[in-house]
Amino acid sequence: MLTREASQTRTWRPPWPVDVRLTLAPHRRGTGDPAFAVTPDGAVWRASTTPDGPGTLRLLARGDAIEAEAWGPGAARLLDGVPDLLGAADDPASFRPEHEVLRRAALRLRHFRIGRTGNVFEALVPAVLEQKVVGKEAWRAWRYLVRRFGEPAPGPLDLWAPPPPRAWVVIPSWEWHKSGIEAVRARTIIGAARVASRLEGDDTLELDRRLRSLTGVGVWTSAEVRQRALGDADAVSVGDYHIPGMVGWALSGRKVDDAGMLELLTPYAGHRYRVTRLLELSGASPPRRGPRMPVRDYRHF
Repeated sequence: MLTREASQTRTWRPPWPVDVRLTLAPHRRGTGDPAFAVTPDGAVWRASTTPDGPGTLRLLARGDAIEAEAWGPGAARLLDGVPDLLGAADDPASFRPEHEVLRRAALRLRHFRIGRTGNVFEALVPAVLEQKVVGKEAWRAWRYLVRRFGEPAPGPLDLWAPPPPRAWVVIPSWEWHKSGIEAVRARTIIGAARVASRLEGDDTLELDRRLRSLTGVGVWTSAEVRQRALGDADAVSVGDYHIPGMVGWALSGRKVDDAGMLELLTPYAGHRYRVTRLLELSGASPPRRGPRMPVRDYRHF
């Protein structure tokens, strides 16, 4: 929806070169994400629902500066969060890669930072949608639910702000079914939405405890949330379908299970998510020999 609503602007000059698109990539849920866009000028746009209301943020790197522009009731909060969103709170200096593949990746991706949104519930919903399914299935549901129950985001681009917690609670069962989400994941999101305010915080260990106390939220989901909401560089996604094989192949030449992955990542305590993200960005994956996970469609069940 186009709007002439006035925007707020801010310029931030980070002490290191920032790759905006690379840093924000984990927050994009598929190429059709209604809350995320990259425009031809290279600007990255995100629509969010903040405690102050919906907002849209546009970020563009120009020289050594990051030009930030925001619209809506959440504009000021989004602008305040730009440094953290782009990795100002991250500390990669203590990362010491011992494997050649990681040394090459760290050199090639020397501008890589792990950012944080500070918005736990915003990260939790898509993480639950992605539990034990292929990305395409989860992203299809995300598109449907955000466009159906979110609201047009403020600003000049056709984006949608995700629904606030109260809106997720009242989504009818048939709408979950139409989105392709079965009852188990729907109940997990509804339960989390009811206690959303209790989940927000900056302590990653405490957040892990709170998240895993929720029915339907385990170690994988907690890690995925903490990576994005808190910028936790050590939150490794145990239980992932692909990551153990990728880590094993890259660091030992063979595929391993979760236990084997954690053993290989032991020297990188404090940076285990950083390692897996660097490997993902480097394309360090084993050859595919087995069948891929199918894209299921619960709408036809």
